[in-house]
Amino acid sequence: MLIGQDITIMGGGIGGFAAACALAQRGARVTVLEQAAELGEVGAGVQISPNGVRVLDALGLGEAARRRSTRSRGVWLRDGLTGREVIDLDLALLRPDETWLLFHRADLLDVLVQGARDLGVTIECGVRIDRVELTETRPILHIEGVGLRGVDFLVGADGLHSALRPQLNGKREPFFTGQVAWRALVPATGREEAEAAVYMGPGRHIVTYPLRQGRVVNLVAVEERADWAAEGWFHKDDPANLVKAFEGFCKDARDVLGRVKEVHVWGLHRHPVAIEWHRGATVLLGDAAHPTLPFMAQGAVMALEDAWVLADSLAVQGMQDGPALYQARRRTRVSRVIEAANKNARNYHYGNPVAKLLGHGVLRIANRVAPQKVLERFDWIYQHDVTSD
Repeated sequence: MLIGQDITIMGGGIGGFAAACALAQRGARVTVLEQAAELGEVGAGVQISPNGVRVLDALGLGEAARRRSTRSRGVWLRDGLTGREVIDLDLALLRPDETWLLFHRADLLDVLVQGARDLGVTIECGVRIDRVELTETRPILHIEGVGLRGVDFLVGADGLHSALRPQLNGKREPFFTGQVAWRALVPATGREEAEAAVYMGPGRHIVTYPLRQGRVVNLVAVEERADWAAEGWFHKDDPANLVKAFEGFCKDARDVLGRVKEVHVWGLHRHPVAIEWHRGATVLLGDAAHPTLPFMAQGAVMALEDAWVLADSLAVQGMQDGPALYQARRRTRVSRVIEAANKNARNYHYGNPVAKLLGHGVLRIANRVAPQKVLERFDWIYQHDVTSD
């Protein structure tokens, strides 16, 4: 157990608050520092696969999570140009005992924040940390406009631009993948199925799924292009640019794009998995340690898994040796998931007509003969349970 241990978490996102809950469950006194002035309506959709739902259940938040989300019934892959079905994975039929949840990010975060508050976690907003100084005795936080604060143990859950990661691994620049992504929330028509629909085309694809009991639709569109785009969620773009990029797509896809009133665009960059996840009384978690591209919908889920394993490792092995156990339990798995996400992008973007014919043809045959075999390829991701390791 972690009774009496003071732990500070830098970053009030999904990973940060999941870690706060998991650590507080084990008796730690936890403080979360978030740079935003308040915990507000930020982000768009996230998919939580069964391996992430198991963590939410273990945190005692499963019932609240199910109330605030939409249960996905499947994944529908379509040829983006013709609209023809490639494969329809009916999760409700093929995996009736597994739960896949579709969330607005703010709703999932709200569930985690409430769970943390119920466990007595202290939350401080408006705390912008410029730098982390690692001394022989404890980490020192350099807080903008405030000064220095020493902490006993620090969890860096502060995302892509972590203030802690460079202190452990040095500064390494990511590289642009040659892909950009748009994200938007659009009004629902009321006819959407509770599933993720993927429209695949040469060098680009669109993913849509409903949120908030079918009131809105989350849209993510990815295009391969040479022009570099900045990293980060908050760069606004003209919806006309999105429509133009997919003007050759089928009517169903264009209908969704036509409802976009506000859209953000960002460049997809690959970051190496951190070599060193811990040093002294510090440890990295989530995107701060291992950013992933969005092609397996595992970014938020890997952060949930990290949170549970970190808390468990500290409780089992202690504050001194627990971080090394945590890294040993997590690094190989997240590296493998990230590589699967990198490969999945190519499967959506067939540009060669022969490769597309073969690739889509294999999936159509599998859809008729053995659709469960398609799911089984990723059982190592979705059926894994870090809470029972």
